[in-house]
Formats: sequence, C-alpha cells, structure tokens
Amino acid sequence: MPLPEEKTYTIEDIYSLPEGTRAELIDGRIYYMAPTSRTHQEISMFLSKIIANYIDKKGENCKIYAAPFAVFLNKDDVNYVEPDISVICDLSKLDDKGCHGAPDWIIEIVSPGNPEHDYFTKLNKYKIAGVREYWIVDPGKKWITVYFFEDDIWGERYRFSDTVPANIYDDLTIDFRKLAL
Repeated sequence: MPLPEEKTYTIEDIYSLPEGTRAELIDGRIYYMAPTSRTHQEISMFLSKIIANYIDKKGENCKIYAAPFAVFLNKDDVNYVEPDISVICDLSKLDDKGCHGAPDWIIEIVSPGNPEHDYFTKLNKYKIAGVREYWIVDPGKKWITVYFFEDDIWGERYRFSDTVPANIYDDLTIDFRKLAL
C-alpha cells in the first residue's frame, strides 16, 4: 500500500491562516511559531537598536526589520519566513509585502521549543537562498553562532560575554556584555 502524500502548502495557505497566527513556510511545510518570551524580545530590541543606529550613523543604504516581517526567500510560492531580524541592503527587494529574495544579514533568536529549526532547517535554506551572514543567538546556551557564507565562516561561536563582529560591515561590533537580561 502506498504511503499517503503529504500536502504541499503555499504562501496562499499562510495568508489564509486565522488573524494573529504566526507561521513560516519552508519547502511547502508549515512551521507554527509560538509567542516569543520577554528574553527573546530583550535580545531582539538590543540588537535591532545597535544595528539601526549603526546604519543611520554610517549613512548605509540598508534597512532593518524585526519580526514579524515577511521574507520570500525564493521565487516560488512554497517558502516564506519571518526572521527575528533582517537587514536588507538591496532596497529593490522590498515592497509593501516584505522582502523578495535573500536579506544580507539574518539573525534568529532560538526558541526553546524548536532549536533544530534555526540550527539546521533555516541554516541550509538561508545559505542556498544567498543570505550573506546568519547569526543564531541562543539565550539558553548564552552563545551566538555566526555564519558568514561569503568567507566560508561556518559556525564561529561567541559567548554572551564577547564582542561579536558583524562581517557584512567593516567596523560594526556588538558587545553582548551590554545586553541586560
């Protein structure tokens, strides 16, 4: 007896979800997202503020967005993600719906319920899509894992007591000791 076929979901299915339901779509599979914790929000705000201030101060032609913000990674209808933080420097990728194509830098803050999603599923998806830099911030382990795909930096690990360089910029570092949790 053949196995039943799994349904392949599309972006239309994501937009048909009940109001307030957060989910991502990767290769036609829906991943529901739980509400974020206070710690998650503290980290997101800390990083967003530093990056936004840097972009403004340097006059960089980039935009930063915090979740929920739609990123359509590929030119298909089976991939839709909402990274915790997205930095986009090619402004032609932006419209009112979100970002169409790979952001330059994505930061994900690990949720305790599904760390594999950030460490494996999204890691591979982001690399293939053309994301230049990907950070995984893990509040439970108190570390940051940095991937800079342009220079083949794979999984360089920093602690919350370190200063972490942003590889897409020459002179941006983030001192995680200033993160007050």
